[in-house]
Amino acid sequence: MKSNRKRNGGKTGAVVALCVVLVITILLGWIGLTGLSIPPRGLYKVLNWLPTTNADNWPESLSLGLDLRGGMYVEYSGKAPENSEANFDELVEGTMSIIRSRLSDKGYNEANVQRIGVDGIRVEIPDVQDDSVLDLIGATADMQFLDPDGKLIMKGDKVKRAVYAYQDGKHEIAFELTDEGRELFAEATSNNVGKRIKITLDGETLIDATVQTAITDGRGVITGNYTQESAVNTAAKIQSGALPLELTQQKVDKVSATLGQDAVSSSVKAALIGIVLIMLLMIFRYRLNGVIASWALTLYIILLFLLIALFHIQLTLPGLAGVVLGIGMAVDANVIIFERFNEEARKGRSTKASVRAGFKNAMSAVLDANVTTLIAAIVLLIFGTGSIQGFAKTLLLGVVVSMISAILITRFLMNRFVNAGATKMSLYTKLNAGKEVEE
Repeated sequence: MKSNRKRNGGKTGAVVALCVVLVITILLGWIGLTGLSIPPRGLYKVLNWLPTTNADNWPESLSLGLDLRGGMYVEYSGKAPENSEANFDELVEGTMSIIRSRLSDKGYNEANVQRIGVDGIRVEIPDVQDDSVLDLIGATADMQFLDPDGKLIMKGDKVKRAVYAYQDGKHEIAFELTDEGRELFAEATSNNVGKRIKITLDGETLIDATVQTAITDGRGVITGNYTQESAVNTAAKIQSGALPLELTQQKVDKVSATLGQDAVSSSVKAALIGIVLIMLLMIFRYRLNGVIASWALTLYIILLFLLIALFHIQLTLPGLAGVVLGIGMAVDANVIIFERFNEEARKGRSTKASVRAGFKNAMSAVLDANVTTLIAAIVLLIFGTGSIQGFAKTLLLGVVVSMISAILITRFLMNRFVNAGATKMSLYTKLNAGKEVEE
């Protein structure tokens, strides 16, 4: 009597557990597709993160690369200045940092700057088709303060801050010097009252004015025939200073926004079709286990894209290929587990024993396959560049999530189904007559 009560209690607990997981799956899927606004007045929002075939309604939380979004990219080769004793790697990093700063100041916050090869730098700017942005990227921004005899007083590295300003209907550039720069400029203006001094940027004269009085506060304003855009660009160049490397433009290319949207739509459609076909095949081949695999795969996809959004991994076409390959790895792990389960069932073991032994026998193969893929993904991530790194990131994340999905989610679901009373072996696989074992 007590045994029956315990069995019934275990069955009820398993059914409840399956219902809870089902509700969680539906809830996560719904939030992933539509997002969530939390009262009062939608003050807190959860952005949706699951991809859609409609590129116009693409989730804000999923960042798209240039090949899927449209925009332009440029590649440079860098050369260290003559007589430079600085470490070349440090010069490259410094140049990339300045380029990022220039683009960020201009409002291109989603631009991607990365190193390629030994001396190359690649800059990707989504949603941009105008070549004028290249002037901002590669400008040397060599700012000089010259005395009346044309001799250097100081260089632009003494500028602490330079910003766009609008005053009296004019577009201007306000600058502030460092402590050292303030002292040098104060001395220079004190010694040259009544004389003309120049401030040049890349050989172009920004200021050629007579010193009326000594300027000791380290602040100044550059005026001229500026538009707002040219003033903002010039301020960004002054702010960032000279580039540590001499850059030579090697390649420029553009991807239209329409082409990017078409790539997004077709890629997502292809992935959805493939996933549906995989699920149907799994259900046809493995019956109830196929349903479990499809359920686990749904959770895998939801969690994978949630992590991609949380870690701000930019999706590119190779990155989507990594996602699809990760899905294949997740299914492959389930196939290995189910085949081991079937082998145990053919030996005449019960459903519960087959689940236990099937997982035990499959784990070594699942871990070996995933660990080797992880090693390959890590190598690509470390030594790869550009789109190769995008592929490596999504593959690495996909393999980790697939291992969690196979080891934890699939196992949990299989055990709960068995405990809930789905113990007939015919629900899972086809056996020869007389082989069925009841619990």
